[in-house]
Amino acid sequence: MSLDPAAIEILKGVSTATLTTVLLKKGLRNVWMRGTKPLKPGQERLVGPAFTLRFVPAREDLATPESWASPISTRAAIEDMPEGCIAVVDAMGVQDAGIFGDILCARMMRRKVAALVSDGVVRDLEGVLGSGLPVWCDGMAAPPSVAGLTFVGWQQPIACGGVAVFPGDIVVADKDGAVLIPAALLDAVLAEAPEQERMEGWIMTEIDRGVPLPGLYPMNAETKARYQAWKDAQ
Repeated sequence: MSLDPAAIEILKGVSTATLTTVLLKKGLRNVWMRGTKPLKPGQERLVGPAFTLRFVPAREDLATPESWASPISTRAAIEDMPEGCIAVVDAMGVQDAGIFGDILCARMMRRKVAALVSDGVVRDLEGVLGSGLPVWCDGMAAPPSVAGLTFVGWQQPIACGGVAVFPGDIVVADKDGAVLIPAALLDAVLAEAPEQERMEGWIMTEIDRGVPLPGLYPMNAETKARYQAWKDAQ
């Protein structure tokens, strides 16, 4: 599981807000993962293929500290993560059980995982921040995962923040949260998203010089002609 470095560079120049617009034009309305907020201010935009992990509600015979040594555990999943992936964790939005802490995040950094994205929360906040692993989640909590969740597997379809995520889909995360690009639509997004970003940048320059919104955003025929002329002159 890998992503072409050229594709990563293109997507690093496209905001998640722009991506949601591009995907909306293709009929996809549900691509922003709810609850995925940057844990640390100033985290740079990151891009990577999704490596999925899934929790279900805690069941007392399974969600125990002993389960951490099981072959099916978050520990085993981390050892399977390839360099450059973004770990996307379905924690069902549970906010009182930290899915990962400082030790697991430090190991992910060591394995060169790009980021952790979850609709749940982390624990050991100081240590997680100290690990250097970029995290997008819904906050923090002291209790461990087994206090409210049972880990059941990895690299299978999940729901993260109400969004269906399949292994190998593309995740882009920035200050607005994390957005999913279905793998089958990646080429189309790579072709269209930079143009959307450029067009909106031009519109901002028009706003700066006092042009009113009607006819500018969205563009009417005259504005489209002016934009095309500007592009041709570049």
